[in-house]
Amino acid sequence: MASPQQQSERGDFVFAPPPRVYIPVVGMDARFPVHRVYCVGRNYADHVAEMGGDPKSEPPVFFSKPASALVINDDDVRYPQATNDLHHEVELVVALACGGRDLSIEQAEQCVFGYGVGIDFTRRDLQAVAKQHGRPWDTAKGFDQSAPVSALTPVAQASLAADAGISLEVNGEARQRATLAQMIWSIPEIIAELSTLFELRAGDVIYTGTPAGVAAVGRGDSLAARVEGLSPLNCKLV
Repeated sequence: MASPQQQSERGDFVFAPPPRVYIPVVGMDARFPVHRVYCVGRNYADHVAEMGGDPKSEPPVFFSKPASALVINDDDVRYPQATNDLHHEVELVVALACGGRDLSIEQAEQCVFGYGVGIDFTRRDLQAVAKQHGRPWDTAKGFDQSAPVSALTPVAQASLAADAGISLEVNGEARQRATLAQMIWSIPEIIAELSTLFELRAGDVIYTGTPAGVAAVGRGDSLAARVEGLSPLNCKLV
């Protein structure tokens, strides 16, 4: 009898495996295959204060979403079940071409393949309950279609300034507006710190945190997320 590994190698499965998740790349036919999706919380001081925290005593934190949470190519996003308070959080997204453990800042910089724009949708009512009882944030953050993302711009083509603007509009109205310079942890610092907790790999995607201005959205709302120098993200809640 063939071992499970041998069965997998010759293509025998008890059911069809789910398709791999890929993100398009600006200027390339090749696509970026996603391994894991990491997220940073509390990485803009104004957002920490907005959520009732203290930026000096509450450093950024990490959580994750499944790769299947990604929504690609400006597709519509289904309004999720089990919430009456869905919030938008615009974020710079960093895609890795390589990884490792316990990386230095210099090594972390060399891991970046490219950048994109993402939205971290959050079921805020479920997150509030989780915080109140000291529970994990999985149900608030890791649900279906909770992470729309734009096409990725490779590092060599990206004109990403340290103080590039980041913004989000809902139905043409500005909701979030800041600069990347306001991040508490820089991109290399995020990667290096994350590598002390996980072995990072090629295909990992990191949502780097959101500035102030998060608010509720509903069915029918159109969202436009921007980071200066990168391909934009547009999506509609249905």
